[in-house]
Amino acid sequence: MLGSLVLGLLAGPAYAVDRGRPDTGPNAPAPTAPAAPDLAALSGLLRTALSHGAPGAMARIDDHRTSWDDHATVHKAVEGVADRGSGEAMDTADRFRIGSVTKTFSAVVLLQLAAEGRLDLDTSVDHYLPGLLPDDRITVRHLLSHRSGLYDYTNDLFERTVSGFEAVRTKVFTYRELVAKSLEHPLTHAPGAAYDYSNTNFVVAGLLIEKLTGHPVRTEYENRIIKPLKLADTVYVHPDTKIPGRHARGYLTPDDAKAALVDATDQTMSWAQSAGALISSTRDLNTFFSALLGGALLPTRQLDEMERWVPAGTGQAYGLGLRRRDLSCGVSVYGHTGTVQGYYSYAFTSKDGLRSLTAVANTSNNDAVYGTMLGTLESAFCGKLAKTPGTAG
Repeated sequence: MLGSLVLGLLAGPAYAVDRGRPDTGPNAPAPTAPAAPDLAALSGLLRTALSHGAPGAMARIDDHRTSWDDHATVHKAVEGVADRGSGEAMDTADRFRIGSVTKTFSAVVLLQLAAEGRLDLDTSVDHYLPGLLPDDRITVRHLLSHRSGLYDYTNDLFERTVSGFEAVRTKVFTYRELVAKSLEHPLTHAPGAAYDYSNTNFVVAGLLIEKLTGHPVRTEYENRIIKPLKLADTVYVHPDTKIPGRHARGYLTPDDAKAALVDATDQTMSWAQSAGALISSTRDLNTFFSALLGGALLPTRQLDEMERWVPAGTGQAYGLGLRRRDLSCGVSVYGHTGTVQGYYSYAFTSKDGLRSLTAVANTSNNDAVYGTMLGTLESAFCGKLAKTPGTAG
């Protein structure tokens, strides 16, 4: 135990940091120390993303010595433009829409509520939100591990990439309206039976946060995570459409390869909310995941719960709002991916939180770019030991 993080007068809980805590989840990999990052390969991958159609791409690595909050050696790599209109260069200081990386923030809030005795992970969602869901066997744990069986309503919203996006980009939905769209379909499987990624789970998580605290999710993100960690670039502006301050514009790739990219920067993000509406920066996401895995946001018990893994595709597993990726060199990294119109992001940290990477391309609906950006994890954590990256999972 290395002591407690002191957060001064800022709101939010402070937890003791235990960097010796083992990964106790099922199928936990043996920890392997990351090699020195291969910065030349990292830059090369970003250039490859541009060759596949991304206007810009960037990555930031924060390497700490002994604790997540000490002085870090920072490595930055940037290619291309943040704004196709003005030609402004991409910069790691740019804000961007983080998409599903928001899910980890939502999970942290609920796990803090569990630590405070206000929530039980294995209690039915129906206990907290009576009548919302069609099966009272669905627990909070099922939501956070994508094992509820709730159909992902975004499958219907974005069946057609551009027209689907244009139909919702200025709309404002309630959480219950989004859940209702999911419930137009039966459960995809019995609760707890299988991992099946669904944005619906984290829309319900947002409802839970607001019901249990009496506050909007924005307030809980700010008081429990953003202010304590001094995340100066992280904001939840829903339903406002603009990204405040300096930011990279995001470009949606149409299904028609001959059509022009669509500037998708301005939107309400109401179709995602607690499942994907946060805005942040590479620096802030590195700070967040380093702090999380370093033990500063959750007590040991809740962090252990977060790391109870279920298989989630080749080379990866899913806990509670947290993804684990197992790399070619034997290193496992912990974080989340984000896909939202105009942006792909990978935000991951080492087991001890001492090395973190956030990599972003300002396009989406482009499998070649997504797969290329996956390779940044290999360059950042495996270094020259990295094998040729495969396709993204």
